This record gives sequence, structure tokens and C-alpha cells, in this order.
Amino acid sequence: MMFRLFLVLLFLLVFAVFMRLFGQNKHPQTEFNYPVYEGSDLGITYTPSGCSFKVWSPSSDAVRLHLYAAGEGGLPERTYDLLPDKSSGLWQTQISGDQKGRYYTIQIQRPNIGWIDETPDPYAKAVGVNGRRAQIVDPSDTDPAGWDQDKRPDLIHPTDIVLYELHVRDFSSNANSGLKNKGKYLAFTETGSRSPEGESTGIDHLMDLGITHVHLLPVFDYRSVDESRPADGQYNWGYDPENYNTPEGSYATNATDGAVRIREFKQMVLSLHQNGIRVVMDVVYNHTGATGGSVFERTVPGYYYRQRPDGSYSDASACGNETASERPMVRKYIVESVLYWAREYHIDGFRFDLMGIHDIETMNAVTTALHEFDPTIFVYGEGWTAGSSPLPDEQRALKANVARLDATAAFSDDIRDGLRGHVFTHTDPGFASGKPGLAESIKFGIVASTQHPQVDYSKVKYSQKPWAREPWQTITYVSCHDNHTLWDRLAVTNPTASESDRIRMHKLAHAVVFTSQGVAFMHAGEEMLRTKHGVENSYNAPDSINWLDWSRKMEYNDVYTYTKGLITLRKNHPAFRMTSAAMIRDHLEFLPAYGSDDHAVSYLLKNNANGDSWKTILVIINGGPKGHYFKLPSGRWRIVLDENTIDENNLRYLSGEGTALPPISAMVLVKVE
Repeated sequence: MMFRLFLVLLFLLVFAVFMRLFGQNKHPQTEFNYPVYEGSDLGITYTPSGCSFKVWSPSSDAVRLHLYAAGEGGLPERTYDLLPDKSSGLWQTQISGDQKGRYYTIQIQRPNIGWIDETPDPYAKAVGVNGRRAQIVDPSDTDPAGWDQDKRPDLIHPTDIVLYELHVRDFSSNANSGLKNKGKYLAFTETGSRSPEGESTGIDHLMDLGITHVHLLPVFDYRSVDESRPADGQYNWGYDPENYNTPEGSYATNATDGAVRIREFKQMVLSLHQNGIRVVMDVVYNHTGATGGSVFERTVPGYYYRQRPDGSYSDASACGNETASERPMVRKYIVESVLYWAREYHIDGFRFDLMGIHDIETMNAVTTALHEFDPTIFVYGEGWTAGSSPLPDEQRALKANVARLDATAAFSDDIRDGLRGHVFTHTDPGFASGKPGLAESIKFGIVASTQHPQVDYSKVKYSQKPWAREPWQTITYVSCHDNHTLWDRLAVTNPTASESDRIRMHKLAHAVVFTSQGVAFMHAGEEMLRTKHGVENSYNAPDSINWLDWSRKMEYNDVYTYTKGLITLRKNHPAFRMTSAAMIRDHLEFLPAYGSDDHAVSYLLKNNANGDSWKTILVIINGGPKGHYFKLPSGRWRIVLDENTIDENNLRYLSGEGTALPPISAMVLVKVE
């Protein structure tokens, strides 16, 4: 009997601990008719003479703030009881004296539960190791020399952008990078680095390649890497948010002092700006890395997340939860967070992970706020979810609803899968790897998902109608951090193809991306045939799988030169980056297909499209395994791009009836007037 009683008591104790750690797993009250705080001063406001602290927690019975000397360990030096304002849901206190360098947590008392575990506040701007405690810093102390003169590199129009998606560790962690600050923000401040073969690496490589924007995989504070063990070589992409408004500490030289990660992050941005490159943050406001133990749940339980009708957490992120952006204080949080990164860190763009989880009104509020601050800030995202959501489709920022987004672009999986094959069917080839029947999908990508009278939308891979109002709303790409690298995918879909043929496929896919309309995007390392050794989902694989292998730059230098030439061609000729759908319809004309050959697409860019110095440009694309005889339009033509070379000054001329287009290749010609 006593043993049974012991088991019952043990169960109740374990259950109580679980509930205290993780909160309730259901929230039947899903309306959350809480007051809204209109101010923009949540969190700590620092001055040398004292700090004010405000937290929004309308469902709490009490809130207190603990002040610590260190980022972990030890007891609070002092605890403050916060005073409530029931009309706004606000709790606040004043702390006198200079508190710079101290750490703090908040703790709320829940009705019928009591005090739950401590947490940084959601608006924390600095944190200690592993983000367990927030830190009080003087923002002016974190500015590197020259920060007040920092200037965003010029940007005239979004279609001028060339995005380069990169993970901070991947950039420098390989010994052959020649970079000293391996895996750190500071690697982006180093110049003159070389691979063992003598090729430029690091920021010099980015400048030489010609990209305009570095898109950094998550660099806010995330959960999955233990910052207290920097020598262990831990790796994660970072799609498990912890503290949204402070940089990740594992990329800093010292993760215990929150001011260090802030200063070094700013040094990275400053260096990129000084070298003509803008910076995009990959932001993951759609879910948090933990649910019950998250900062949100420990501050206002239930409010920040969507629930199913039974009160359980909905999970359109496939990561355990999804945030409820349609709720006023969640929307306010997202808007204020991106604006903070733009102001404090001079961030130039934001890529929204699983943007389809967010509601349209929130995304429009984001771009409105950002563009009031700086109209050149670029916002784009994934127009889909990883699972079903209780938010109705018509309210969500899905690809199909991009036309209702004021100033947000979306990735085109139409052109991606059209070029390489279905994303989840690894053996399925695409246009660039020899599959027939995809010509209309390629044409749809070429016109950047806009309305064009010569595209048969009934034959497009996914979209049976245009979803972009204007070309800048389409991110044109063939691969990214998700799934196989392009080089690895080509090996899966074409296992018997020779390396030379797979290189032709790789070059062809990029030729389509960089000569198509929209905003061009590339996965870091594609320019040197990046491989992850067949690993499809490398989110927590070691550096040896994920890093950029800089020796491949010399090994595949012809691919690097070709990719650089494509970017240069695009930047030199505005015909490849027209600014409106109407301009595309006026200046881009597809030429008729020949017989039953659906491996080929050809089109003209005519009448000095977008003010181009070239009056008439002819683009021919052959994805088939056989050569293709192409009948040229009348006139004399000069070849500026073929399967091997890009040379705007090439003196190879063609005239007469036609030309032979080799298999798996592209050709760009200019009419000689």
C-alpha cells in the first residue's frame, strides 16, 4: 500500500514539475481578448542613472524581475516587484543607478499555478551565454569605429538584386578558407584571404563574384547550439528561435558577454557594406524552438501561438508550434523586431521562413514600417507552410496570395522544380537534366510568374495562373540550403551521366536563373559545384558536410568563371531585370517551338528592353540530351554566351538560316544592327 502511495505521489510530483517547466499543453481560450499596449518601449530602457523596465503580461497575477551579476549561475542580487497597469496589460518598474553589464530575468505568477520558471523578456536586446538571461548594455558601447558613417550600398530597383544565401559557419570553418576567425562574424571583416591553391576566399571572393546581397541563415539567438562549448564544433542552421532581438552567440568570440556579439555582428555588417554588399537576415517568426519553455509562453501563456479547436497547439511549421501573427501584440512584436534590426544593425532585407504561416495584414504592416524607414529594404519569403494551419488560406501570405502583398516577394518553386525536378522526388529530373514537357514551366519562370500572353498556364508545373503582379515579387532560383545542393541533386537524378554532362546541366540551370526576369538568388558555393556529399537535410550535420570547400574553386574554375560571367552579364544588361510586368509583355517575345521538340525554349528581348544598350537579344535554351538546330531570325547575330564562354565582346558572328545548339546548353546572341 505504501509503495502504491509512493508511486502516486511520485507521479504527481513529476507531473507538477512538467507543468511548471512546460506550462499547459492546451489553451481552450483562443480569443485572448487582452488589452493592447500601444507604446514602443517594452523591455529595458537604459541610462547611466537608471533603467526602466516594462513587460506586457496581461494574464499574470504578479511579475517580478531578478537582477544577476552573471549570465548563468548564482542567486539574484536583487528582486523587484513590478507594478501593474490593468488597462494595458503592462507591468513596470524603475531601477536606479548604473546597471550596465548586469543580467536579468522576469518571472510571472500564473493564476492557480503559481510562479513559473524565469525567462528573459521577449524584447531583450542582449543576452548572456545560451540566452538564458537578458543583459543590460549601453547600445552606444556596441558600435564599432565608423558605425555612425555606415551607408547602405546603392540599390536602384529590387530586380537589380543578386542574392547569395550563406551560413555564417559555412563561410569560414574550413581550414582551406584561409580565414582566421573560423565560424565567426569577424571572418567577414578579413580581406586578402586565399585558399591553398592561391584563389581568393572570404569577402574578396564575394566581391569578385559580383553578388549584391548576402542572405545570412538565422543569426538571431537560437537554441540548438550550446554557446558554453565553442570548441566542440557544434552545428545547426538555426531555425529554432530563442531570443529574436539579439545575435547568436556561437558566432561571436565571446558568448558570455552580450555586448561582444552585438559589436562583432555590427562589424560584419559594416565590412560588407564597405565592400558594396548588402545584408539580408533570414528570420523565423513563424515558430519558436521550444513551446512550453519558450520566452513567449513564460510571459503570456498561450497568446503568441495558434491553437486548434481543442486548444492544442497547431503546427504548420512542423516544429511543434506556430505563432499567431494575426493577434495584435504578436503582429506588433514582429513589426517592431524587424524595424529594430533595420535601425540598430543596419540590416538591408529580411527573408521570412515559412511566410505562409503569417497573415497578409502582418506582412503588409512589416513592409510598410520598413519602407517608411528605408524604401530600399527588401522583404521576401517562402510562400508556403510545412503543415496545415487553422488560419484560413485566404488570410495567409501564401504564394497564391502574393498579389495581395504590398511589397513582398516569394520564392518560385515553379522555376526551381521546373529546372531540377520535384523537390521531394529525388530521382525526378528537371528541364536542365533532360526531362521533356517542362517548357511552359520554364517560360513561366522566365517571365517571373507574371501575366504573359505567350505562356500556357495550364501546362505550368504548379501554378495555373500568374501569382506575381510585378517581376520583383518573384525570387528566381534553382537551389538553396534546403534539400540537396544542385550538384548533388544532379548526381541523384542522372546517376549514369558523366561529370562533364552534369557540369553542363549545372551551367544550364544557372544560365536560366540569371537570364530570367525577377530577383536572382543562388545558394552559396554553387559557383564551385558545392557538394554536401549526398546529405539532403544537413541542418545539424557537421562542418565537414556543410562548409564551403574552397579547393573546389580551383578544381572547377571554369564553373566559377561561368557563374561570375552570368552575374556580370545580368548586371551589365537591364533587359534581364525588367522592372514591371507591362515592360516584360512589351519587350519579351517567345519564339515558336520547332515540331515536337519541347526540350527547347527561345525568346527575344527587343527594342532596348529596360533601356538596354543592346537593341535585340536572342536567348536559346536547350535542356535536351541531343543537339538542336535553331532557325535564326533574320539578320546578323553575335554570340555573347554559349555553353563554355561568356564574352560580351566576342566577335563570333552568325547569319543565314540557323545554328546548331549543343545538347544541355544555352546561347545568348545580340543582333548586329
